[in-house]
Amino acid sequence: MELGLQQNLILTQQLVMTPQLQQAIKLLQLSRIELAEMIQEEMEQNPALEEASTQELSENKITAKESDATKEQKETPVKEVTIEEKVRSDTDWENYINEYNSTGRVYTESENREAPNYEAFTSDKKTLRDHLQWQLMLSGLDTFQEKIGNVIIGNLNKDGYLRSSIEDIAQNCDCDIEQVEGVLSTLQAFDPPGVCARDLCETLLIQVQQLGIDNSIIMEIIKNHLKNLENRNSKKIAKALKISTDDVRAAVKIIQYLEPKPGRKFSTEEPAYITPDIYVYKHGDGFKIVMNDDGLPKLKINRFYKDTISNGRKISKDTKNYLNEKMQSASWLIKSIHQRQKTIYLVMESLLKFQKEFFEKGIAYLRPLILKDIAEDIEMHESTISRVTTNKYAYTPQGLFELKYFFNSSIERTNGLSMASASVKDRLRLIIENEDPTKPLSDDKLATILQNADINIARRTIAKYRKVLNILPSNKRKQL
Repeated sequence: MELGLQQNLILTQQLVMTPQLQQAIKLLQLSRIELAEMIQEEMEQNPALEEASTQELSENKITAKESDATKEQKETPVKEVTIEEKVRSDTDWENYINEYNSTGRVYTESENREAPNYEAFTSDKKTLRDHLQWQLMLSGLDTFQEKIGNVIIGNLNKDGYLRSSIEDIAQNCDCDIEQVEGVLSTLQAFDPPGVCARDLCETLLIQVQQLGIDNSIIMEIIKNHLKNLENRNSKKIAKALKISTDDVRAAVKIIQYLEPKPGRKFSTEEPAYITPDIYVYKHGDGFKIVMNDDGLPKLKINRFYKDTISNGRKISKDTKNYLNEKMQSASWLIKSIHQRQKTIYLVMESLLKFQKEFFEKGIAYLRPLILKDIAEDIEMHESTISRVTTNKYAYTPQGLFELKYFFNSSIERTNGLSMASASVKDRLRLIIENEDPTKPLSDDKLATILQNADINIARRTIAKYRKVLNILPSNKRKQL
């Protein structure tokens, strides 16, 4: 066999992802907050990119209004203005002269000073650790005991439970276990009640003790029957303690008011508020879509660099290439953002077409819908629709929903029609809310009720939907 080098001409096609295309795809799947952060980062790195000032935006609006006003003036003739020189006979001249001669308000030097910044007076939220250390300093313990107390406080989790063993703390502080136990008992008397406990049983017992409740039934339930209490098995508790179920229910009512997480009120976690990307308003017989651009910078290309390139000023070749590259990057980013907003608008417009009954009547009228339906309607790929609907929210007459919410699998009905899974979940939630709390419905009974309503659904599907809705099973929903 003879070996050798040969040259062959082959024509092939390859899909190449340019950096600009990758950036456009990335912009589609960014949430509103991530988009704002990305724009801010690009503005810091690209000198050719800047934010249009509000004055420029207002000037553009004024210019547009003036042009409209000019057109109206050309179309409509100007009417002659006449002034009536008659003086009214009922004018109170005395009050008018007194008001005219008044010197007005006298401004003192203190009033002209700049107003204080009220944000400087707001304090940070107090943490559980700070609250306990403040009480520790006022407890009258010696220096070594305060050291042990600080170690204990440092080993508390956000719920106020001690997550280190007494032996480890004693070894860390180089002291006896009895000393740690003594300081721990002191800390367990601090506010909030039940803090520094090692488990749920201990924190509940501490709270009962601080409330001054002397009830053997409550103590026994907390010590030995928390599992039965969790399962709402009052009969088993009554049989074990040889008491009536009424006594169990009376004790449980008191236990329900205790706090299982003492450090809850000192949580520093701030709620994350959702800002919608789209607003959908009822407008006559139809709906109006408004894109939410508040909080997003209005970008433009820096005029100085643009004029420098266009006027042909004498600059070095490297500088010119650098400016061209940055201006192209800025221009592509602006176009990509506009394309992103346009795509979101088209998707929302298509959703309005498919889910019109939902926007008018509510969740019960939500139709089964898949990504392919929207993709074929607006002539885009399914992956593009998936990126657009991820982490995007719409404010509608029915409430605030993620765009993903409008895509649902279908549940077959016995009459041959289909129903969206979200509508089935909502109906399931309403049935459970209206059930008898003393006799909650099991998953089998719920499936039977829905089947009687012409909804063909299995028991395991009921259990799956119940978990999605964060609804407990029937044995744990039962109220004592």
